[in-house]
Amino acid sequence: MTPVKQKDAITAGDEQLAELAKALGHPARVAILRQLAAEGECVCGQIVSALPLAQATVSQHLKVLKDAGLVQGEIDGPRVCYCINPEAVKKFQKLVAALPAR
Repeated sequence: MTPVKQKDAITAGDEQLAELAKALGHPARVAILRQLAAEGECVCGQIVSALPLAQATVSQHLKVLKDAGLVQGEIDGPRVCYCINPEAVKKFQKLVAALPAR
């Protein structure tokens, strides 16, 4: 295995990938993204109905996803309508694809 050069040890891309991967580091968050991808957009209650999680738990996971930029929320009266941020998902896919295979 070839050692990584010190100056290349941590790049901006590494930091971005780590942040996005951390946000996706819980299976409930992955399930929420899948739900949003299937529905296009959802309010929190719809996600709660689809997953075996409490409303407060879903809200916490949505906050993590939103803070990472993977999910966007738009206020619709008294509720927030969530959808995937396609640019952030594309960025994550690109960063993962850039990982060396060996």
